[in-house]
Amino acid sequence: MTPSSVALDTSPEAEALRFDLYRRMTPEQKARRVSDLTLGACRLAVAGLKQRYPEAGAAELLLRLAVLRLGAETVARAYGWVAPRDGP
Repeated sequence: MTPSSVALDTSPEAEALRFDLYRRMTPEQKARRVSDLTLGACRLAVAGLKQRYPEAGAAELLLRLAVLRLGAETVARAYGWVAPRDGP
């Protein structure tokens, strides 16, 4: 089975090598990779939220991240928090 291209800026040879390396990883290595990527994505999202809401504290930023990932209704039900309206 040949992997389909997922990166438009990567040569087919480089992608084939990447997929070969992934195939050779142990389950533990794959889980670590997914965990690292997920943590990195969360850090980027929180950094973006900090720029958008500079007055927000750590708890509000995490709740806003939860809204992005879970939806406002779920966060309101689970945590009793509704995001303040932006703007006037």
